[in-house]
Amino acid sequence: MSFTLPGFDLDAFVASTLAEDLGAQGRDVTSEAVIPADAMFDGVMDTRDAVTLAGLPIAVAFFRALDPDVEITLLKQDGDAVAAGTDVMRIRGRARAMLTAERSALNTVQHLTGIATMARAYVDAIAGTGATLLDTRKTIPGLRVLEKYATRMGGATNHRMGLWDAAMIKDNHVAVAGSVEEAVRRAAVAGIAQIIVEVDRIDQIEPALSAGATHLLLDNMDAAMLRGAVSLVNGRVPTEASGGVTLETIRAKAETGVTYISVGRLTQSAPAADIGLDFDYA
Repeated sequence: MSFTLPGFDLDAFVASTLAEDLGAQGRDVTSEAVIPADAMFDGVMDTRDAVTLAGLPIAVAFFRALDPDVEITLLKQDGDAVAAGTDVMRIRGRARAMLTAERSALNTVQHLTGIATMARAYVDAIAGTGATLLDTRKTIPGLRVLEKYATRMGGATNHRMGLWDAAMIKDNHVAVAGSVEEAVRRAAVAGIAQIIVEVDRIDQIEPALSAGATHLLLDNMDAAMLRGAVSLVNGRVPTEASGGVTLETIRAKAETGVTYISVGRLTQSAPAADIGLDFDYA
């Protein structure tokens, strides 16, 4: 099975994660001491929660890295919504290798599945409104590509991947530049095609648009204020609600007519899913 993501080196990720666990000596002393070298284990990975899955192919890579001959059957796929108690993967391989890889594989699947599951809950909460859920750059350093992959598995759409693929003018940029208008003007003169501008007041909208904003991020506005902002913009550029959005508030914000709603907690605060790996002697 081949798994690739632009900007993500799977082999390097697996190697560095395992190296972190195995230490300078490169050893799993527990498995070496307790498990015979020729022992084999059958195992099943299952979820104890109702979840939307993400990260299964990466778990496969951990097991294969330590036992190239491992037999793996994926019972479910990333993006699948499954009930609590669902078996998602079966494996048969060398017991020492499987036990050594277990924690790294589970940590990855639990974390990414937690993100995908939260994203799916937010997507479902705004179903039928026409608004699109976006993630943010509030990711764990080094894991952005994986975490943004997980939000996609939950049905969200990726916002910009980094600082390179769009300009986002926020309050500190405005403070240094002197005004919203001047900050946007400078970005436009620099030839940046996509200029996202954060505004937190209605009176900032027209200056941002007149200077060349191509997307407005409406920051920390309640539903009533959002509705007024969307009406003022009147479809000239996409609008995005952002700031303090929760599962309880997102529907009302989506119903204001905004194009997008961005939610930092998808990657910043999603709890790990309860997924385990249980072994039985073959």
